[in-house]
Order: sequence, then C-alpha cells, then structure tokens
Amino acid sequence: MKILVAVASKHGSTTEIAEAIKVELARHEHDVCVVPIQDIGSVDAYDAVALGSAIYMGQWMKPAKEFATREEATLTAMPVWLFSSGPVGDPAKPEDPADRRQGDKLAETLAARDHALFRGKVDKGNLSLAERAIVRVAKAPNSDQRDWDEIRSWAGGIAEELDLIVADD
Repeated sequence: MKILVAVASKHGSTTEIAEAIKVELARHEHDVCVVPIQDIGSVDAYDAVALGSAIYMGQWMKPAKEFATREEATLTAMPVWLFSSGPVGDPAKPEDPADRRQGDKLAETLAARDHALFRGKVDKGNLSLAERAIVRVAKAPNSDQRDWDEIRSWAGGIAEELDLIVADD
C-alpha cells in the first residue's frame, strides 16, 4: 500500500515522530513517504494516511487543520490515523483533556481509526522569545519526553491493520 504520513511540525520534533512511523510502516513492506502538510496538493494518490500535528496549548497547527478540512471527503473514504505531539512536563503530569480535544474531534470528523497523543520535546535553544516566555510560565523543562517504543508500537498497529486490508483484497 502507498501510505502518506502528513505532518505539521514547527520545530521538527513532530517530523521526527513521523519519520519513526515511516520506518515502522516500511518494515512491513509498505510504500511510505513523510510529507510536510504545506507541500501536499492532494491525497488521491495514497491508499492510507497518518496525519499528525504538533499541538500548542491544546491546538493543532493551522496548516494541519486546514488540510484536514480541505481533504475531508477523500480522507473519510480511506484508512486514516491521527497523531498529536506536544505535551511536556516535569514531573510528567496526567494527560490534560485539552491536549486530546482537537485531535479527537478531527478523528471523529474524518472517521479516523485512531488518534494517538504522544509526549513532546522542548529545546529552548530553538524557541522564539515569545515561545520561551510561554515555556517558562508553563514550567516546561528543556527535555525530550517522546516515548519511541510507544510511537513504534502505535505504528506497528497501523501496519498490522493495513496488512489485513491488503490480505482481504
């Protein structure tokens, strides 16, 4: 199957998650590409999509939301999975429902098979002055809290579902 991993990432952390998803899907012999949201014209050439966005204060990035709206008719007719990346904290805080809310709503709109929320990464050296102020107020640490085993496991589940779809054809 030809799979698109479409990603909206501001500082690259979510793109790194998309690349890890690609590697896992490719291990199952699927044709996979990672493409930044802003570079996608259409999803017509793909058999399935994993759509991901960084989240900031509970919100998906604008280009990801616009992409989901623009491609809604096509996406609802194919296997789709969503992932959000971003919550951080030290110590790890219980999951904030706001971090899930928008991705869950999009998942429902697109009839997605799943919406995963992955912890994020903060590299204060790559942030703007305004972003550093927000991180300071939120007391977010300069750390990488992404759980690569969780990400690979989630992608492996997608690969297994796609393998079943291929077997049924």
